[in-house]
Amino acid sequence: MAESCNSGATLAVSSIIILICLFFNNLNLIPVAEAIWLTIPSTGTKCLSEEIQNNVVVLADYYVINEDRPEHTPTVSVRVTSPYGNNLHHVENVTHGQFAFTTTEAGSYMACFWLDTQEQHVETTTLSLDWKIGIAAKDWDSVARKEKIEGVELDLRRLEGAVEAIHNNLIYLKGREAEMREVSERTNARVAWFSIMSLGVCIAVSGLQLWHLKRYFQKKKLI
Repeated sequence: MAESCNSGATLAVSSIIILICLFFNNLNLIPVAEAIWLTIPSTGTKCLSEEIQNNVVVLADYYVINEDRPEHTPTVSVRVTSPYGNNLHHVENVTHGQFAFTTTEAGSYMACFWLDTQEQHVETTTLSLDWKIGIAAKDWDSVARKEKIEGVELDLRRLEGAVEAIHNNLIYLKGREAEMREVSERTNARVAWFSIMSLGVCIAVSGLQLWHLKRYFQKKKLI
């Protein structure tokens, strides 16, 4: 009887966990990477940027498609830079490739694509970019094989990673909000001091004008 109760309880817990997993998946709280399609102009640069916090894994794959002439795929140049302008990935004359790095500074990371000089006669060039960040860049198949987990346990690991990523993101946003509030307070204080100084200068200039006019009229014996 006890074994039957334990089996029923385990089944109930497993069912609840599965429902929770499905619920979170439906809410898209677990990051899912989707390909981004960019149209590269014949001249100029097409850039994509994203705000990323510190110590986050970024993985991306890209490849070029020529819609006008599928048999002739033009080559592009790619440059990925950090918020402080450091080059994280730079290649030229490629039709596909990938880059991966772990962020060392928080801010806006930018990936720029442009056609090579000899290919600028192409009118329309489409580039597919599969940009994965944080938990979405983790290879869960490898984790499952390495740790020999599957099913509900693997879903729980994914949920744990998603919760941790959301928590870290909330901490990052809280820090950014505190920085912005501090900057706003400093700006308001400077504006207040500037307003007081401007008012003081106006009062001083008005007093000097009254003094000068009074002396002028006294010299002219008008008062």
